[in-house]
Amino acid sequence: MIVAVTGATGFVGRAVVDRAAGSGLTLRALTRRAQPSRAGITWIAGALDKPDTLATLVEGADAVLHIAGVVNAPDREGFVAGNIDGTRAMVEAAKAAGVRRFVHVSSLSAREPDLSVYGWSKRQAEDIVIDSGLDWTIVRPSGIYGPHDTEWLDVFRTAKLGLAFMPPPGRLSLVAVEDFARLLTTLVATVGPRAVLEVDDGQVLTHADLARAMGASVGRRVMTLHLPKRLLQLGARIDRALRGKGAKLTADRVGYLCHPDWTADPAKRPSPDLWEPAIPLSKGLADTARWYRANGLL
Repeated sequence: MIVAVTGATGFVGRAVVDRAAGSGLTLRALTRRAQPSRAGITWIAGALDKPDTLATLVEGADAVLHIAGVVNAPDREGFVAGNIDGTRAMVEAAKAAGVRRFVHVSSLSAREPDLSVYGWSKRQAEDIVIDSGLDWTIVRPSGIYGPHDTEWLDVFRTAKLGLAFMPPPGRLSLVAVEDFARLLTTLVATVGPRAVLEVDDGQVLTHADLARAMGASVGRRVMTLHLPKRLLQLGARIDRALRGKGAKLTADRVGYLCHPDWTADPAKRPSPDLWEPAIPLSKGLADTARWYRANGLL
């Protein structure tokens, strides 16, 4: 089976490429930069804003796996270009090539599109997929973590210092990137009803629970400090001043960080006969911390 993939060089995409290597899937993957050769994958030079390269990407494919997206942007236009326009371009390319199966990676934030521009852009992208007429499945993951990730690095670093700066009290769940990649490679090969799936590992945490678990992964007991929204907004301004476009805490992120429930809706989780998480949170966090240390990041 040939699968056209976007975002294969990113955090989730890297895990999908690793997973596909042993699954019998053949990947055609979009990339802006030259990549080392690898069995089972053909790299296609191009980008989401270059329609001719997307036509090459999907030619002869049996399915499309659209992972690429923007999780952080300095302005609304960045989210529109990366999440809305990019998704529309992939849908149009798939339809033009006669590819029916389309698996789209969204986000739980799309459930609350009024909280952030990011969430709004992901919801808009979902609507494009839903209206496409394709055999689609939309996947909304909770927080994804694991080796090679950088989005959680700051939280691990503060945990190593014995501190955890968290949003106001709420509930959340995570999912290990290896488990999520296994779901995606399963879905592209599955013909099923059109559905919006919400995905986590099933373990409901408070922010304090997460802080303790992260502390355990780095061998520290941590003090959890819940920061009010106004203080998080101030922190976002400071982070932008210090790290510019590389800031991790942004004003847009504050909007959804303060939402009280980022757990998957049990009614929208994948059927157990299709997929179940296999990596416990404690092991996944320990593996992540180990990777950070091995690469001199922690």
